[in-house]
Amino acid sequence: MSIIINKMIMKKIKIILLLSFLNSFLQCKAQQFYSLNTNMKDIPQGGYVKDINNELSPFVGIYKANYQGNEVTIYISKVEYMLKKRSNKSYYMDALIVKYKVKNSSGTVLQDTQNNNSGDFYSMWSAPEENAVVLYYPGTNCGVGWGKVYLYKKNATQLSWDYRPNDSILDQQNCPGNQDIKIYLPITKDLIFTKQ
Repeated sequence: MSIIINKMIMKKIKIILLLSFLNSFLQCKAQQFYSLNTNMKDIPQGGYVKDINNELSPFVGIYKANYQGNEVTIYISKVEYMLKKRSNKSYYMDALIVKYKVKNSSGTVLQDTQNNNSGDFYSMWSAPEENAVVLYYPGTNCGVGWGKVYLYKKNATQLSWDYRPNDSILDQQNCPGNQDIKIYLPITKDLIFTKQ
């Protein structure tokens, strides 16, 4: 008799545990996904801008170009679920992260951001119909050169580069000390980078 009672109790415990699990599962909100070309203003707190159609992967790689005697190498990688914090909200996004190195004709490194983890140079949105991504570049010392870079996928091995820096007024208050305020990235349109 006690075996039958124990089996009934165990069965009731299993049912209670199953119902508790289902209840907690149903109460959880699923995170909403948004496509890469979603306007950032339309993404709610905690949303996720996901590379649903794998639009970013074709841009990943190491690319080189020569511009005004300098060799420019860009290192493009893809990250998933990157946290972006804005003044009024935080959300997650899949993005391209760009690091770069600029060397002059004698091989001297003028600027190298490969080991720099502050001020990420990252993709903001995608335009798949144009095989393009738009990247935000925060600039270097004191934000010099901040702006947008448009990358267009020309074919399997080439990208076209269009860099549009914004202006900044610098003085001793907002850029103290003897900072390097030169822009080393190519300020040009239609520069071709070739995959290495």
